[in-house]
Amino acid sequence: MIAEELPKGLLRGEDGRCRCWWHGGEPFYQAYHDREWGRPVADDRRLFEKIVLEGFQSGLSWLTILRKRENFRAAFAQFDAATVAAFGPADVERLLADAGIVRHRGKIESTINNARRALAVTEAFGSLAAYVWRFEPDASARPSRFDHATLTANPTSAASKALSKDLKARGWSFVGPTTVYAFMQAM
Repeated sequence: MIAEELPKGLLRGEDGRCRCWWHGGEPFYQAYHDREWGRPVADDRRLFEKIVLEGFQSGLSWLTILRKRENFRAAFAQFDAATVAAFGPADVERLLADAGIVRHRGKIESTINNARRALAVTEAFGSLAAYVWRFEPDASARPSRFDHATLTANPTSAASKALSKDLKARGWSFVGPTTVYAFMQAM
């Protein structure tokens, strides 16, 4: 029997399902693809977790972050922004000694800063979700179909640039337009 040729950018898993190419059949990636990526999220804790992890991913592979995600959750109080916002210098040192996470002082300090900024956004907009979803692109500005070309063409968008700029104006860090684009695609 001749194998069906799939469009560029799709893989057929062992279960017969077609998926985006980027998970490459790796179990962590595939589970993330199937259960999380591209699914709308309105939960503030999950949004905060995702934007933090995207910041930690900068310069690394997403697979590295996924493999360490449970360690990140434990290290950063399950991404409870109020708890993380209260972290101080001793917590930074504790986190720098934690081999289970990415030990980058700037990213750790950014997470604490961004937790404080998330609380301010929540105060101003009612929730982090209400704030983030204000930047959702109009349906006419989104691709009608997601394929290999669409997903690899440009790692930013007008919406990710706008959200990144606004976050930075509010004091957030490690939220450049490419990082925010990945965050928006996923959430």
